[in-house]
Amino acid sequence: MLALEEEIARYSQCPYAIACASGTDALLLALRALGIGPGDEVITTAYSFFASAGTIVNAGATPVFVDIDPRTFNIDPHAIEAAITPRTKAVLPVHLYGQCCDVATVKATCDKHQLWLIEDAAQAIGSEWDGKRAGAFGDFGCFSFFPSKNLGAAGDGGMMVARNSDYADRVRLLREHGARPKYHHSVLGTNSRLDALQAAILRVKLRHLDRWSEMRAKNAALYDHLFEGSRVGRPWRDPRARHIYNQYVIRVKDRDGLRNVMTERGIGTEVYYPVPLHLQQCFAALGYQAGDLPNSEAAASETLALPIYPELGEERLRYVAATVREFTDR
Repeated sequence: MLALEEEIARYSQCPYAIACASGTDALLLALRALGIGPGDEVITTAYSFFASAGTIVNAGATPVFVDIDPRTFNIDPHAIEAAITPRTKAVLPVHLYGQCCDVATVKATCDKHQLWLIEDAAQAIGSEWDGKRAGAFGDFGCFSFFPSKNLGAAGDGGMMVARNSDYADRVRLLREHGARPKYHHSVLGTNSRLDALQAAILRVKLRHLDRWSEMRAKNAALYDHLFEGSRVGRPWRDPRARHIYNQYVIRVKDRDGLRNVMTERGIGTEVYYPVPLHLQQCFAALGYQAGDLPNSEAAASETLALPIYPELGEERLRYVAATVREFTDR
């Protein structure tokens, strides 16, 4: 595990990396290490996997949702400042689908208001913003090694990266029941270790990660070409970003109709995410209503992820694209 931590730290351009049991635990441990809890607010995106907001609540804090940039699906960096209150302690942006958000602008806002920055980079290991790797901007960067990720284990796994040695030490303590030395518990921690077998698998796969990400980008470029002139909303890549295409997500008006056709023709697709976080039932007490965050709500109803994995052959990719165009061009 130590060897994997050293390799991920180097890969992510950070001095410290701390392995844990999952990407969800990485977020939760980062929040706890920074002392975020009851009475605090954390600003995050409304359009993401549940863990981005769920961990904020599980830490005892309150998520404050802001809308997304409709081009990239990432948090709108210009919406953050208006959401800051005296209770705000941190911003937790998500680098969604493999593309960094405008993390430089987000960091500038955090620095201005003295807020912690926790990057949810679960889908973005190896992605970059102006040449700097995802996870290297914030107080913590959090990765997931769930099998569907670009760098996936054979089961769950996670990693935090940090630039501050004290923060790194805090999460090391928290992930092992807060015990140092053994059986002497200075804080209330948990058991969130990455097992040695998963670490060994990840070390082998890490050597191939950049090649796999480039193959995904090549597939994305072909999709982009095949969808030119169509009604398909193609994913937009910010020129400042290295997009690793954990997902290739299109926008279509009749998303569910297209998905049914794709399923009938044996083409796997996925909807990320059909209900934005601010409208999830478990967050009803926060008082958000439909229409509050229109870009997130539109994305939830119009987006569909197409196959993008590295081994996807050109013939199959062209078949997928042709099926999409046949449906959308009718």
